[in-house]
Amino acid sequence: MSDGMRILDEVFSSIGVSNIFKDRDKLSPDYVPLKLPFREEQIRSLASILAQALRGYKPNNVFIYGLTGTGKTAVAKLVTFRLVEKAREIGAPVSCVYVNCRQKDTVYRALADIIEGLGGRVPFTGLSIAELYRRLVKRLNSMGDRVIVVLDEIDFLLKKHGDDLLYKLTRINTDLTRGSLSIVGITNDVNLVENLDARVRSSLGEEEIIFPPYNAEQLRAILTERAIEAFREGVLEEGVIPLCAALAAREHGDARKALDLLRVAGEIAEREGSSKVTVEHVYKARRELERDRVTEVVQTLPLHAKLILTSILKLVEKQGRGTTGEIYAVYTGLTKTLGVESVTQRRATEIINELDMLGIVNARVISRGRYGKTKIVTLSVERGSLINALKQDDVIGGLL
Repeated sequence: MSDGMRILDEVFSSIGVSNIFKDRDKLSPDYVPLKLPFREEQIRSLASILAQALRGYKPNNVFIYGLTGTGKTAVAKLVTFRLVEKAREIGAPVSCVYVNCRQKDTVYRALADIIEGLGGRVPFTGLSIAELYRRLVKRLNSMGDRVIVVLDEIDFLLKKHGDDLLYKLTRINTDLTRGSLSIVGITNDVNLVENLDARVRSSLGEEEIIFPPYNAEQLRAILTERAIEAFREGVLEEGVIPLCAALAAREHGDARKALDLLRVAGEIAEREGSSKVTVEHVYKARRELERDRVTEVVQTLPLHAKLILTSILKLVEKQGRGTTGEIYAVYTGLTKTLGVESVTQRRATEIINELDMLGIVNARVISRGRYGKTKIVTLSVERGSLINALKQDDVIGGLL
């Protein structure tokens, strides 16, 4: 037997009953608990809007706003799941479809997902958008249901392909003879609707639900409840949950981050053969997650966003921070070096805002008195993780 096979046999044979976890999946971002603490108000608001479908009416479109990890997806999934259950109980024709626009990030795939979610079939490619739209109309007419489409992380699709999908979906009811379609849009971008085309805004007629960040105390309560389901009794050291909550609260009250920290800390403890999850395991988990997250985000960025990020990194290394003007000056120097055309200063500022929204940089506006206002930009992630992530790009690697 080769060394490689021997190692694999050793690893796979050692997998038995976990001494740490009772049910690891309870810490997964995909798990939707039946109880969502501190989101009762948002659950009631969304349920009240969508309940019109049970009465045979078209519910209003809804936009859900909030930072990452504030429970938006979990609430939308919980409410729509229970809505469909209730509809079945009373015999109301109601259907719900969930589409993650970060994963299905083209208009084609998003429309195909909606059709498939309603029981239709679509080839992976090959049809025009107009044909897909026609098939969706036909499907909706044949069903006659009150259909609710949840478009999660819709800002990813809109930034890449504009608001054509939203325009089509908001106008689709005029082409239907039976049933209706309503949209639940979920986004981290509070300015999303303001940036849409006026005709899309007027068609949306949306209602808004805001999800505030969790504070450390709330995160602690959420983690404590989830830990009871996920871990074996007595394996968590006393300071583990408060530390996970405090670290996540520092980063905009992100419950997903807190749960990831707790899960990865448990996984590290398990790999090390420890009988307890300690505070040290949480710090190791933070380093591991930070490295993975930065690499994942940076790899998805287009060239000019990477160049602006490289410019910010160079200024931070030199002077600890940079203004938008300084960043743009370094950025144009890098584009000259590469022989590519620069984006405008306005677009560069928009890219900085997008990097801020992704949690890679921190951009805050400060007043300079009679000289007006400027943005001060610093890094929100570990410098070493960012350098390693950027070096994986062949073009950018040569600039570092």
